[in-house]
Amino acid sequence: MKFILDTHILLWWLADDKKLSLQIREIITDPKNIIYVSSINIWEIEIKKSLGKLQAPEIDSEIIAKCQFEELPIYIKHVSALKSLPNYHNDPFDRLLICQSIVEKAQLLTDDSLIAKYQFNKS
Repeated sequence: MKFILDTHILLWWLADDKKLSLQIREIITDPKNIIYVSSINIWEIEIKKSLGKLQAPEIDSEIIAKCQFEELPIYIKHVSALKSLPNYHNDPFDRLLICQSIVEKAQLLTDDSLIAKYQFNKS
């Protein structure tokens, strides 16, 4: 299966944070799964760091590769999907991740209860 990490899940994984559920840990470590880190994740992290709202390590392609994750760029088809996305969630980063998840037919791994309102996210 294909999965996209929500930004907090990526940060929890990198920090080996106890907030990361066993279920998500098992999904991430299952070699049969493809785990994507989106450009959106890095964009969100860098913006929040520059605003002083987040302290996080530098995350680059080498770190993503070491974790055996795949990079997922932002394509026009992802942004275009915004026009048909219900407005349950107002966070622009999460909305784009949701669109990527829909377009790429990949489950978005998250702990955000608002994202659960989008039916695509049910496994």
